Amino acid sequence: MAATKEEVYTKVQGALVDALGVDEEEVTPEARLVGDLGAESIDFLDIVFRLEKAFDIKIPRGELFPEDILTNAQYVQNGRVTPEGLKQLEARMPFADLTNFSANPVVQDFGNLLTVQDMCRYVESKVGA
Repeated sequence: MAATKEEVYTKVQGALVDALGVDEEEVTPEARLVGDLGAESIDFLDIVFRLEKAFDIKIPRGELFPEDILTNAQYVQNGRVTPEGLKQLEARMPFADLTNFSANPVVQDFGNLLTVQDMCRYVESKVGA
């Protein structure tokens, strides 16, 4: 049976509270994982693990957080994601709104892109919510 959007949000919220040590009320749909919740690169592994466990899904490496694109010289030049790199990110991350990032695609700013809502949309695509 498919999970509802509310069930997905509640479980994603719980996973983020546990992984990041933040309060439940801080984990709002608009909260950015890095900028608002203080996630660091090491936390993303924990988040993936907790989401896999909570939803009984498999998240392939690089699917939720495509760091391989952001470290590839083919897609990054002078610290900025190239137009081809942006196309790759859009193809790999249909759950994320890349509009603001596309306007100024500085690699260092990528971490501030993902929100709790993006995580929910990703999980929904996996569990059919």
